[in-house]
Amino acid sequence: MTNILLTGATGFVGKAVADKIYQKDTFHLSVVVRNENQLQDYPNRHLIPDLNGHISWKSALDGVEVVIHAAARVHVMQESSSDPLTEFRKANVEGTLNLARQAAEAGVRRFIFISSIKVNGERTQPGKPFRPDDDPAPKDAYGVSKMEAERALLELSAKVDMDVVIIRPVLVYGPGVKANFLNMMKWLNSGVPLPLGAIHNKRSLVALDNLVSLILTCIEHPAAGNNVFLVSDGEDLSTTQLLRSISNALNRKAILLPVPLWALKMAAVIFGRREFSRRLCSSLQVDIGKTCDLLNWRPEIKVDQAILKTTKHFLESRK
Repeated sequence: MTNILLTGATGFVGKAVADKIYQKDTFHLSVVVRNENQLQDYPNRHLIPDLNGHISWKSALDGVEVVIHAAARVHVMQESSSDPLTEFRKANVEGTLNLARQAAEAGVRRFIFISSIKVNGERTQPGKPFRPDDDPAPKDAYGVSKMEAERALLELSAKVDMDVVIIRPVLVYGPGVKANFLNMMKWLNSGVPLPLGAIHNKRSLVALDNLVSLILTCIEHPAAGNNVFLVSDGEDLSTTQLLRSISNALNRKAILLPVPLWALKMAAVIFGRREFSRRLCSSLQVDIGKTCDLLNWRPEIKVDQAILKTTKHFLESRK
């Protein structure tokens, strides 16, 4: 039985990982929580109130063989800190490296780091998807902090007897999703007309089930060590196609007006929503060939199935 420590267990991804691991007889899971009221039904909890470079992980790491590090200071649309990079570095770089160093000293054999596609960049050109060996090109403080954490982990793994697995997800969606994906479901469910009927970009997404499947594969797979993996559903969609798929799953008629892209971008500038417009209109594709070939892994769930599962949870939560 493999002893696993999971950080970020209360998050969107972490909670799904924890639930899946608890179903496996071959794994023994311990989770990290930030306060005593979280995950009280989970049998093996460790209280770690903050993620920084000074926390002692000794008791949490006792007997652990694999660490899945999903905790992070996450990217936010409206940053409140006057020095966001410093704040991101405290948690995502210093906190991660502190945990990894102590993990190596404790005899942990594998450290799985949930990074972000933002390490690669924010957008791709047509026919040129991101690949794991591309030169990093992060554009914001969150992406920079994830890149620096990756580099520090790989440098550490070269010096100690612990391998590192880096997973860079694209936008993750599934039951309980928040942020832009949730907003799209709300818009479409309300029947409000949207000026998004003529967007011909291509974006890679990853269903929560598919990301969890890859993470579990990386726990034991011998080829995963000291590698970087990109992950998606393997089915890229335009924003317009995605909205139509969501509306079909909601059993609603999508009213998508074919507003030209240039007009959308101009409106975004006028109303101060340039960043939001970029996410809706630009392309971001990833090549998961290495992930599939090296790990003999394939996405477990198709996009239509995953969207249906996501919208079903959305509708049930509104009753």
